[in-house]
Amino acid sequence: MDITIGHTPDADDAFMFYGMLSGKVTSPLFNVKHVVEDIETLNKRALTHELDVTAVSAHACAYLKEYTILRSGGSFGKGYGPIVVSKQDISVEKLRGSKIAIPGKLTSAFLLLELMIGKFDYIEMKFSDIPDAVANGQVDAGLVIHEGQITYEQKGLTKLLDVGSWWRDSTGGLPVPLGVNVMSNHFGSETIKKFDEFFRESIIYGMARPNDALDYAMQYGRGQSKDLIDRFVRMYVNDVTIEMGVLGEQAIRNLFQFGIEKGLVPEFELRIA
Repeated sequence: MDITIGHTPDADDAFMFYGMLSGKVTSPLFNVKHVVEDIETLNKRALTHELDVTAVSAHACAYLKEYTILRSGGSFGKGYGPIVVSKQDISVEKLRGSKIAIPGKLTSAFLLLELMIGKFDYIEMKFSDIPDAVANGQVDAGLVIHEGQITYEQKGLTKLLDVGSWWRDSTGGLPVPLGVNVMSNHFGSETIKKFDEFFRESIIYGMARPNDALDYAMQYGRGQSKDLIDRFVRMYVNDVTIEMGVLGEQAIRNLFQFGIEKGLVPEFELRIA
């Protein structure tokens, strides 16, 4: 069957899909067509159920209809994750009243920061524009994701908050739930499980051939060095990516439990393959 897959223009996503999209890992069941969009665009496309399978922020799952979270392909940080950066030190109290650039209201980073510090003033912008917006004074602080978590010092910025370490300490060491892949319920549970297995094979294939998979992923390196992209990929393509397991599933459930308790997300039916 033909199936349309959305993934982000990020090296970790490309690394996961390398086996599948390069044709090295095949399936007799699925003929794959892929589209590439930034994560907040994919979140919004999932709201209108435009794609059969797509990467989304874990946060977005609270608003999606008729999708199931796959057990493979998740981006979980192990004690690390989004950070808040600024040009100068700002107290948490002052930060709440400052203008913070965020990479989208549906991103997990946004929900996690709200869980951490409460409601705050923000402006949405493309994630890759945030470090420069902070550096040039357009905003007071920025919520940084992806490789910006590693490169912010190159812009002369200071880390104010570490959302990933806060989550780890608040949950007894659970991984930080950031991105997941979802598949339309229209395919039925058995087909969803078969695709999940296909995707898992692609991830395992890439992890067994890291140099080849990294070379493929470099097309989404955004001008960064191969060493830096390698470091970034190794952060977010890990054992929990292959199979979220008990800890990964509990992390997702805790994210929404905390969000519901604080009135930040609605109650909904969470479906995990």
